[in-house]
Amino acid sequence: MTACYLSKDKQIELAQIAQSLATSGKGILAVDEPADVIESRFSPVNIENNEETRRYYRQLLFRTKKSSQYISDIILCHETFHHKTDDDNTPFPRLLKDNGIITGITVDKGMVVLGGTDNETITQGLDGLEEQCREYKKLGAQFAKWRAVIKISHHAPSQLAINENASTLARYASICQQVYNEWTKSFETKCLFILDYLKNLSGI
Repeated sequence: MTACYLSKDKQIELAQIAQSLATSGKGILAVDEPADVIESRFSPVNIENNEETRRYYRQLLFRTKKSSQYISDIILCHETFHHKTDDDNTPFPRLLKDNGIITGITVDKGMVVLGGTDNETITQGLDGLEEQCREYKKLGAQFAKWRAVIKISHHAPSQLAINENASTLARYASICQQVYNEWTKSFETKCLFILDYLKNLSGI
């Protein structure tokens, strides 16, 4: 394998992004929730859940004054990443950048049941990921997020689930590194504890 080294400028850029992700006193805001989650927020206040209302909702959020004092980075989903403001047609990644906020993008396609396990999951999205990442980077994304769910119970996680999820995460990181070299990766690993298992552990 041929080694690929970052230029000095790219090293500085990478360090700045990484430092931003860990800025003291600021948080990373995930705005990559699926449409059904938005539905649970809109429905109680009688707002129709469609692409335009979701776009406007997020536009209000991104234009909140002084938000960069508390938010260093915002993670978008595919839909929101391609939205623009309704008055001056500014792409959302550009809007965030102008406000001093770094844009990230969720690139996985969700979880499916992993065969040979007790309903454990594996994350989809590696197919075509390289091309997608190239496009996201071109349009302003500075880091990517990939989510994996690890089920924990008396019989989980299985070695198969651990191996497959670790392999998928490694391939995701490798693709990002190959495409951009300087692109920052973000991992979100969710541990799903089963209620009966926790009860047994606590003696309830």
